[in-house]
Amino acid sequence: MFIKKALALITERVGVILALSGIYETEPWGYDSPEMYQNVATVIRTDLEPATLLTVIQAIEREIGRNHKTTNGQYHDRVIDIDILLYDDLILQTATLTIPHPLMHRRVFVLQPLSEIAPHIIHPVLKKSIAALLRFEMKDEG
Repeated sequence: MFIKKALALITERVGVILALSGIYETEPWGYDSPEMYQNVATVIRTDLEPATLLTVIQAIEREIGRNHKTTNGQYHDRVIDIDILLYDDLILQTATLTIPHPLMHRRVFVLQPLSEIAPHIIHPVLKKSIAALLRFEMKDEG
């Protein structure tokens, strides 16, 4: 339900969804919880600049019911978490936004849905495809 609402708001306020992965259910990352996460990846065509895109995405998260993801530096459950993983081949680091997402290459729950829809996209910093990053992380987990 939350993903469907987020996708509708993204279409309305951000741009055209060009590709959408299936839903991947995974355990929380970075903390313990009995709740499972549902993860999807999208490719979106937008005219928004990265900083504006972040502002719009954060407003969508709040509208859906998102509170802060950490308390005293500890992760906890949240109803929605929308991340900007990549923005074309842009490399950007500001006080509020880092592109590519700084931990995406270490998270199977990010790489798996992204690899479904964009396996040949090259990570602009690591210079490896999403599929190659996923293979490495899955080997590392095994």
